[in-house]
Amino acid sequence: MKQMPDVSSNGRDQKTRGEPFTAAHFSDPILGDLVELLRTKEPGDRMPSERELAARLGVSRTALRDRIGQLEAFGVLERREREGAIYTGLRPEKMGEVLILGLISSEIHVESLSAVRHALEREAAILAATRPDLSGIESMRNALLEMHQSQHGSDIFSADVEFHEGLFVASNSSGLIFLARVLRAVLQGTLRFVTLAEERDMVRQLHSDILAAIDARDPEAARLAIDRHFEQLEVLFEKDARHRALEQ
Repeated sequence: MKQMPDVSSNGRDQKTRGEPFTAAHFSDPILGDLVELLRTKEPGDRMPSERELAARLGVSRTALRDRIGQLEAFGVLERREREGAIYTGLRPEKMGEVLILGLISSEIHVESLSAVRHALEREAAILAATRPDLSGIESMRNALLEMHQSQHGSDIFSADVEFHEGLFVASNSSGLIFLARVLRAVLQGTLRFVTLAEERDMVRQLHSDILAAIDARDPEAARLAIDRHFEQLEVLFEKDARHRALEQ
């Protein structure tokens, strides 16, 4: 499958229009200035020393160290012995891990995020049926073929993930692609391959309908196909919950 386009600061989607995000959007100016500095670097580059950075930004070393710690937690910087802080790259997937920590601390259930995934994929399907990235559609087609050829739950699960990632690429929306990358681990938590294997015929048909609507360039049909997909996903969640309750 084609990888999702890089929409990070070092590889912006050229189709993007409007005002870009900058340090001015940070409520914390020190953090914003650090991020602006990172935009000039490549993954693997060594950061200046704390003394040099503090002098350049006009802040105390204590305040600087606190912000560097935040960027470490985000997976943007990594401290190495005798090397100092190394820039590891602005990777949306690392933000997803931070998001999962937030979800855990807020005690949010996986199932409750199905509505978030539904909203994102509905918009992606409408855009894919309107002005698609054809490579994304090809990824969806390949995933659907894999879904039809496999009888194993884990393979169907992998094909399902590939299909929906292809849908976001097909949307041709840098914003949706970015959110999909940030939320990748979270959104995959809304699927369970055991249930997918048990309902393989229905799963295949639902995804076939989505692709057919996009191929027909029919945004309304694409929206309805996504809605049916998530209605049935809710049914599968309830069925899976009953099974798990009986097993306990």
